[in-house]
Amino acid sequence: MVALDDTTAEVLASTFQVLSTPSRLRILAALQGGPKSVGEIADEVGMQQSAVSHQLRLLRQGGFVVAHRHGRSIHYHLHDDHLVALLVQASHHVEHVRLGDTAPVGSRH
Repeated sequence: MVALDDTTAEVLASTFQVLSTPSRLRILAALQGGPKSVGEIADEVGMQQSAVSHQLRLLRQGGFVVAHRHGRSIHYHLHDDHLVALLVQASHHVEHVRLGDTAPVGSRH
């Protein structure tokens, strides 16, 4: 069980707010495969490079991605493996809700 004091709840809410746009989630999903440049990410998610750059700036400020210079370009990668686990768990949750799996916590085996 997770206990949340007021400060932790506020930080967690801010964290989830950064994740609240489909484009940012798609960018994070694209980075699961390893570091990529803005152009590579833009091609993979079907967005303009300028839009991807803007979203990456917000994700970087939120601590979700890290940027490293690689020659003349900058490559982005996920901050840590917790983000992959979070994306997987969120996807599983959405699928369970979609399928109508509403068993209370603790009743699943």
